[in-house]
Parts: sequence; structure tokens; C-alpha cells
Amino acid sequence: MSTQTAAPAPHTDTTQDDVRRRALRRMRSVALGLLVLAAVVYALTRDLDGFWGFVNAGAEASMVGAIADWFAVTALFRHPLGIPIPHTALIPRRKDDLGRGLQEFVGENFLQEEVVRERVGAAQVAARVGAWLSEPEHSRRVVVEVAEVVATGLAKVRDEHVRSLVEDALVPRFHEEPISPLLGNLLAEAMRDDLHHGVIDLVLDELHGWLVDNPDTVAEVLGERAPWWAPQSINERVTSRIHLELVRWVSDIRDDPRHRARAALDSMLRQLSHDLLEDPGTRERAEALKDRLLDQPQVIATAIALWDALRRALTESLGDPRGAVRERLQTEVDRFAHRLVTEPDLRAGLDAAAADAAVFVVERYGQEVTAVITHTIERWDGREAAERIELHVGRDLQFIRINGTIVGGLVGVLIHTLDVLLP
Repeated sequence: MSTQTAAPAPHTDTTQDDVRRRALRRMRSVALGLLVLAAVVYALTRDLDGFWGFVNAGAEASMVGAIADWFAVTALFRHPLGIPIPHTALIPRRKDDLGRGLQEFVGENFLQEEVVRERVGAAQVAARVGAWLSEPEHSRRVVVEVAEVVATGLAKVRDEHVRSLVEDALVPRFHEEPISPLLGNLLAEAMRDDLHHGVIDLVLDELHGWLVDNPDTVAEVLGERAPWWAPQSINERVTSRIHLELVRWVSDIRDDPRHRARAALDSMLRQLSHDLLEDPGTRERAEALKDRLLDQPQVIATAIALWDALRRALTESLGDPRGAVRERLQTEVDRFAHRLVTEPDLRAGLDAAAADAAVFVVERYGQEVTAVITHTIERWDGREAAERIELHVGRDLQFIRINGTIVGGLVGVLIHTLDVLLP
């Protein structure tokens, strides 16, 4: 018997309990009425012969059957007539054993892999989800719920959380992770696919535009480097000429894919990629540069600023029914619902995944789930638990008493018939 503190059995809907209680009383009255009827018939036909002898024998056997079955049903929940007869009041005395037995029964018969897979497959989860999401009202509801959950989650992330993540997790990890192989391989792949040419073209185009639009700034920068003793007019001509040549030179590089400057830049990038992968000195300098950058306080401030900007943009878009994120999410939900309805292979794959997930949960946590039965029953008070169980199943158990009364009477008539016929 468990040593845990007993707790009353939980109460359910009072209205339903009242209905069950009235039904139990009616069936008890019927069973008792049949017993009383058998007793009355037995008393009235006790000294009669002939046909009434059969009636008397049947009534006697009906009483025996009714009382025996009354004892059997009552012994499940309490001591009959309050007498502590051995092996009675089984549920109050052995509720913990019954709970463990029920736990084993559920685990062995309902939480087996074959049963779980069969039931999940029969449920056709993917088809039902697809049909449900195909309704515009339902898909919009999903989008609204997801948007609210994501917005709430974003609001819960504070600046100190981001700071802690960057300081305690990301920065130490980046310090430990060598960056030279990553940069070297990334640069090599970019050059192999000529991806760097697009970046160079963009830079040259922007640089050319800036030089054309900002001649005064260029002249000012060059003028700061001019000799102090040179006449101002000569300095202006020189700086103007240098600016013009810079514009032409950048324009030539931009317009000529085979320009020597481009070739020199390609050669330099290839050498840098090789050195990042093979040269210890270059790798050491790259790692030192990485560490210096990571140790800058501005790294954390920049991370927080980027997070705040991203959070504000996402939150505003999620809160706007016509925002880009909400519209994109609605499009993806509708597309997914359409695929669920029209693609049997997708449904089969998702159903299989759902079955695998259910089996995994059952195998990993099934014992803990079924243990809830035992733990709950162990906390119940024995008497109240018996009353609750009887309230739910007692009405049906009264049919045992009724059947015992009827079958007992028939058996009694049969035995009396054999007694009369046999010499």
C-alpha cells in the first residue's frame, strides 16, 4: 500500500454525477425488487405441490443467485452489511494494485508501436490538416495566431539577453573557431565561380559616380597633400588633372573586363586565398585581426542595434494585416494547404513523419504517461475512489444481480425438473 498522503478523488461535472446517481439507484431498485419478488413467491408456494413446486424451486434459486451476485458486486466497493469479511472491499483496499494493473494494461495494449502507427495512419492527419487549412477563414486564423505568437516572443527578448548571447556564446565561439580556412575557401569558391567580378563591377561603378559627383572633395583631399610652397594656381591645375585622370582610369577599369588592374586584382585575390589556406603567417595575422575585431566593445553594441532594428521591422510587419511578412506567411500557408490536398506523396510523407513522432514520444515517454494513472490513484482516498468508480460503472454492474436472479431461477426450475424425472 502506498505511503503517500491520500487525496480525495477528483470531482467531475456535478450535473452528470446526479444523472449517474439516479440511474444507479433505479437499477439497484430493480435488482432489489426482483429479489423481493422471488422471496415473496418462495414464501407463497413453499407448501404447494405440482406445478407450484417448480415455481417454488425457481424462486428459491433466484434468491440464491440474487444474493450471491449482490455479495459479489458489493464486495468490490465495500464490506457487505459492514461486516469485514476477507476479500471484500477490494477497490478501497487494493486500489494501488489496481492502478498498477491498469497502468500495465494501458501500456501493453494501447502504447505499442503497431497500435500507435495504425491509429495515426487511420487518422489521416495530413489530409485533415489540408482540408482544414483550405478554408480561408482557418488559414487566416493560423496566420493571425502565428503572427501574435512571434510578436510576443520577439517582445520578450530584451537587450540584455542579446548582450548575454553575444558575450557568453557567440564571441567565445568565434574566438575558438579558425576564420582563415573559412575565408580562404569562401574566396576560392567565389573566384572559381567569378562571383567577385560582380562585386568589383559594383564597386567601380559606385566609385566612378562618386568621383564624378564630388570633384571639390577630391580637390580638397589632394590639396592637403600639395607642397605649401607651390603657387595656388599650379596646385589647382594639378589636382584638377589628377581628378580627371582618376575618373578616366576608373572608367577604363570598369569598361574593360581584361584591364591589367583587374588581372592584378584577380592575381592578388588568388594569392590571398592560397595564403589564407596554406601560409602560417597569413593565417596568424587573419586570426589576430579577427580577435581584435571581436574584442572591440562596438561589436556588442552593433549586435544589439541590429537586433533592435530587426525586431522593430518584424514586429511592425507582423502587426500590419497588409505587411510583407503577414502576406508572405499567408501565401505560404495557402500554398502548403493546396499541396496537402493535391499531393498524395506529401500527405503520405507527413503521415509517416507523424507516426514516427508519435512512436518516438510513446517509446521515450510512454512509461511516464501511464505512470500518471498509478500516481493519481495512489493519491486518492480509498473510500471516495470506490464511490467514484461505482458511480460510473455501478449501474451496469446491477445487471449482474438481475441476470443472477433470472438465471438462478431458470437453473432452479431445471434442477427441480431433473429431480422429478429421475427415479
